[in-house]
Amino acid sequence: MAANVAVIAGAGSGLSASLARLLSREGLRVVLAARNVDKLAALVKETGAQAVETDVSDVASVERLFEAADKAGPLEIAVFNASGRTRGPIAELDPEAVKQALLVGAYGGFLVGQQAARRLLVRGSGSILFTGASASLKGFSGSAGFAMPKFGLRGLAQSMARELGPKNIHVAHFIIDGQIASPARTPERPDSHLSPDAIAETYLAIHRQHRSAWSFEVDLRPWVETF
Repeated sequence: MAANVAVIAGAGSGLSASLARLLSREGLRVVLAARNVDKLAALVKETGAQAVETDVSDVASVERLFEAADKAGPLEIAVFNASGRTRGPIAELDPEAVKQALLVGAYGGFLVGQQAARRLLVRGSGSILFTGASASLKGFSGSAGFAMPKFGLRGLAQSMARELGPKNIHVAHFIIDGQIASPARTPERPDSHLSPDAIAETYLAIHRQHRSAWSFEVDLRPWVETF
């Protein structure tokens, strides 16, 4: 019998890599989606995951991603980690860059969420998990090009949760309120950056929640955060 599948869209070396390691250890077949799959070679070798070159803002590309996932096994979890962003003063933002940020960060979430929903509705269970940020809740100065796609993604997640929850599909949105730790960053204080492994554990815990007490939104921040 084929193992169940987890699709991670927008895969890279941070949270997505931690999720891939954790979910593969838990027995799922992991399918990673990224524009540049060459950067995933080491992770693929480590986890046995499959990497699929994907543009999340393109309908046909996302369809091919999920067709590849279908061949790996039945879908159980879809995680949308792709993020579109452009920063700068509103009067100076490049309209094309903002458009691309919206296409990747919001429209891409719709395309991935739609393909996942079609499969999980047939299955009758599963989870669709969206990665948000502080900008999902608050538009900061100079950050319109990031806030717009993150606000849109949160609205998408809310609508999908209300529609799909009664059909036994768990949709959740995560507010990542802080920087995620990486070898390239040396925080000034211990644990002042979020551990990607710890975030991944939370994603898995939400996926495994009993449906009598599902969470829709979870915010994660370092313990040193003063709000």
